[in-house]
Amino acid sequence: MPLSINNEERALWEVHPVAAGDIIDIGFARSGCRSYLGVAEGFTIEPSFGSTATVVRENIGGLRGESLHAGDQLPCATVTMRKRYYLPEMDQPRYQHTLTVRVIPGYQQRQFSRTEQRRFFGSTYRVSKRCDRMGYRLDGPAIKCEIEGMLSEGICYGAIQLPPDGQPIVLLNDRQTIGGYPKIGAALSLDAARLTQLTPGSSVHFAPISLHTAHRALHLAQRFALNRPLQERPA
Repeated sequence: MPLSINNEERALWEVHPVAAGDIIDIGFARSGCRSYLGVAEGFTIEPSFGSTATVVRENIGGLRGESLHAGDQLPCATVTMRKRYYLPEMDQPRYQHTLTVRVIPGYQQRQFSRTEQRRFFGSTYRVSKRCDRMGYRLDGPAIKCEIEGMLSEGICYGAIQLPPDGQPIVLLNDRQTIGGYPKIGAALSLDAARLTQLTPGSSVHFAPISLHTAHRALHLAQRFALNRPLQERPA
């Protein structure tokens, strides 16, 4: 999303100093669909459950548990010294309209026939308009499970549920704590994060990986982050 301060375009993925009266303007997304504005030391708002975030669905947190309205004021701490870190362009993510999501099979995968598994991992799905922080609903070939009913159980980040209509739902940060739909597996957290930048109509493919391969991918990502630290602008 293009960023400007006092009508002057500024670089993304960078710390910018602002003063009282400055106007920050964020435009429409050019790629991806989510952007984050970080504030030094965070907002000085009474926390709920240890967080100042707002969950509109439950009417919890933030200012009133609601979306922001024109004229709202978000109080924040006064910060006089802050290093001017930035993420080099070569390390910045590139958002596209197609993604392969690596899936760690779960113990319920054996409840899906080999035909259904091949259909799931061999098909192209589209991000539906029903996608939010709770979960990304996908449209494509329906996947049937041999389980007709099951007890509700805890749900991990990235769990891929198959409700009765057979259309996959990848559950995300605001997912419910328990659920009773069968799950064919869980998306690798790295890919689930990329999934949330896809807009409706984007293409999604699934590929199975082993638990060992998933651990290796996470360790490699962490090592890359450690070896490519943020850069600092000169004072």
